[in-house]
Amino acid sequence: MLLLPQTSLLRALHTVVRDRNASGRDFEIYSRRIIRLLLETGLDLLPFEKREVTTPVGETYHGLEFPRRVCGVSVVRAGESMETELREMVPGIRIGKILIQRDKQTKQPELFYKHLPGDIHTGHVLLMEPMLATGGSALAALDVLREAGVPDENVVLINFLASPTGLERFSRAAPDVKVVTSAVEDGMNENAFMVPGIGDFGDRFFGTVPAAAS
Repeated sequence: MLLLPQTSLLRALHTVVRDRNASGRDFEIYSRRIIRLLLETGLDLLPFEKREVTTPVGETYHGLEFPRRVCGVSVVRAGESMETELREMVPGIRIGKILIQRDKQTKQPELFYKHLPGDIHTGHVLLMEPMLATGGSALAALDVLREAGVPDENVVLINFLASPTGLERFSRAAPDVKVVTSAVEDGMNENAFMVPGIGDFGDRFFGTVPAAAS
């Protein structure tokens, strides 16, 4: 697991998005700044290839080239919050979708929909799942990638918040998957929400918070 450096800037960003009174616009803007940090860190874990270019003064620069075979896969709906930033950072990148919902009674994840590039197994995948509470949804999404032939070592999980329980469960079941997160929480409450937490990330990011909750 790779935790973003807990800088003053990152803590200030988290202070805004964790505030229950933050406006929907502020939540989106400041969340996207954290998401970009996560994606930059995740992309840096991919294998780059050597590339030489000639500079404007006629000299050779021995640099690196972005990986070509990489795609993003978002776990709908919260994971879609990361798509815009990823597409701005890697123009033309392909995006797959996996819809998994947790049963309100059993708390177990259920797969409802998947749509992935046919050759996804030939490259690397940024799996975008902002919340890692119990770890069930992320592992269910990973199983979909495994069924598509993607090796665990080719997957980077991009995560916004994680609980110790979720991290331990995920790491135990998928030790070869790299995990990037911006914060590890204290734990979970009786409703499986992380604490101190951020609430329902998807609802807050996309502005669908129930009236009673807002």
